[in-house]
Amino acid sequence: MKKTMYVIVAILLCTSMGFTSEVTKVGTTSAGFLGIDVGASAVAMGGAYVAVAEDASAMYWNPAGIARMDKFTTLFHHTKWLADISINYMGIVLPVPEFGSFGVNIASMTMDDMERTTRAVPDGTGEFFSAGSYAIGISFAKNLTDRFSLGFNVKYIREDIYHSTAQGAAFDVGILFNTQFKGIKLGMSIANYGTKMQMQGKDMLAQIDIDPLIAGNNQNINAYLKTDEFDLPLMFRVGAAIDLLQNSEKSSLLLAVDALHPNNDSESINIGAEYGFNRMFFLRGGYNTLFAEDSESGMTLGAGLAVDVANATLHFDYAYWDFGILNEVQIFTMGLSF
Repeated sequence: MKKTMYVIVAILLCTSMGFTSEVTKVGTTSAGFLGIDVGASAVAMGGAYVAVAEDASAMYWNPAGIARMDKFTTLFHHTKWLADISINYMGIVLPVPEFGSFGVNIASMTMDDMERTTRAVPDGTGEFFSAGSYAIGISFAKNLTDRFSLGFNVKYIREDIYHSTAQGAAFDVGILFNTQFKGIKLGMSIANYGTKMQMQGKDMLAQIDIDPLIAGNNQNINAYLKTDEFDLPLMFRVGAAIDLLQNSEKSSLLLAVDALHPNNDSESINIGAEYGFNRMFFLRGGYNTLFAEDSESGMTLGAGLAVDVANATLHFDYAYWDFGILNEVQIFTMGLSF
């Protein structure tokens, strides 16, 4: 049974990887916010997290990671993104002994209201509109053996602007494997495999003159503009991680590397490291999208603190993300496990 499961997972991953290799479009997918990394600890390690993720942010990086959790865990993430955009993420994981781990996650991208302009009134009409994107997911993961974990995440996606809306659904799958070679961990995940998204709403309603060469006809025929459908930002990740100080009682030195294959950008590599002392203080660093074409993303740095309070543990994490000429991004994450 276990061998059969391994074969099924391998076929699924290889098939999906082959599918992504046929897509060469750059920057032409919908729901781009799904590709914005979450979790300060993950970002500080340069996004090299697919083999590391074992907290509530694992539902974004690799849903198999929540199977390794034995405590009820929550995570809250906030980022003041580029151009005054806010990115927020919340994850809740509930492990059920001898059955598996369940999780719920919510991601959002919001911004301040904007004033509507037209060709006739380019300086603003005085009317304001809002825009935002949201994703709500449910996860399940299970340890199939003491070294192999499998996880899934299903999510509903919605994007809104003014009176128009696009909706879709996506599926994530991931695996984690602990090798017997020097404690190396391997991870793979496929994210955002799902439906296409298409903008619809009353903003698409227009009044046109079907034939302006004919006099006396109705010049205001109601017409509905049909927009194109766009794929979701499909992402394939594969990575490895190792703790070089695994025999130390107080210190850890985690090194990780991920290879990324998206359907809306070029391939790249993320690398990262984390030094931990007494499972309380953490220093992190990394580099994001190494070898990617025309990327402004680069160096990442961060720190973390874990504080035991009664029977619970509070986690505070910070990350700095350099975006070159686009300035930098600062990320804050708070977590609780008990």
